[in-house]
Amino acid sequence: MDKLRSMEIFVEVIDSGSFTAAAERFGLSPVMIGKHIRELEERLGARLLTRTTRRQSLTEIGRQYGERCRQILADIAAAETGAEAMRAAPRGLLKVSAPVTFGSQLLAPAVADYLAQHAEVSIELVLNDRVVDMVEEGIDAAVRIGDLDDSSLVARPLMPYRMQICASPDYLARAGVPQSPSDLMRHQCLDYLHWSRHLRWKLRRGDGEGGAAQADVPASRFRSNNGQALRMAALRGYGIVMQAEMLLDEDIATGRLQPLLQDYLPQPRAMHLLYPRDRRPTPKLTSFVDFMLARFGARPAVQPAVQPAVQPAAQPAA
Repeated sequence: MDKLRSMEIFVEVIDSGSFTAAAERFGLSPVMIGKHIRELEERLGARLLTRTTRRQSLTEIGRQYGERCRQILADIAAAETGAEAMRAAPRGLLKVSAPVTFGSQLLAPAVADYLAQHAEVSIELVLNDRVVDMVEEGIDAAVRIGDLDDSSLVARPLMPYRMQICASPDYLARAGVPQSPSDLMRHQCLDYLHWSRHLRWKLRRGDGEGGAAQADVPASRFRSNNGQALRMAALRGYGIVMQAEMLLDEDIATGRLQPLLQDYLPQPRAMHLLYPRDRRPTPKLTSFVDFMLARFGARPAVQPAVQPAVQPAAQPAA
């Protein structure tokens, strides 16, 4: 028999004073009530109730056990009430993982906006360029860049992760402007340590077929596992950097860095928001997922306007 059910029945027998009243409360027969009590007594190896033809009374063990049962049932009720409350409105701690560049440049400001909308939610933002084990590390939601392994996690597409190649005007004035990937052999290229060998300076081909090829670049004298460090080196005029567009776009807009090899930029990489499957996800996770998709969700490509097959002839000037 269900132990918790038997404990509930035992407490009701104590409160109502009889098997019959407890049977009416639970919609059971008095005989079934008696079976639940005997099951508890057999588990404990002690008598809980002293019964006569006219009355029943608690033994000393029964009195102590009844008090503990009452406390346990109250704790369970409080836990269920708390769980229901957490499902009613976004509240509690949300642990989120993201790559360093995306997390620091775009996600951190967005998290501040999300928290302003949900006063009872707290967020731990863990930035790391390695692939985290979400279950082992207790991560509620994670942003991943690149191809996904088969997984039981839900994956929602976000905007593509685009790369940019650039260098400072001072560096280009000294070293010249590369016109094709083959020119990189004569330049100082800043390397990112977390690139796997097949991703290192993988640029589009110039043959219009949309493929990609490994660009030959010399061994870099400056390598880092942090895109911000490589950006700072490029700003100081040390070499050519290839990093996330979101990290470099402000420098490009202000002229501190000059974009290069725009016809050869790497293909944008897929980016997803991952979270565990749950038939009844908590409001804090649901609201965060909705927020992320609204802020960073993949958007359909804009279709070019259809041009007329024949352009009207220009009218002569008056």
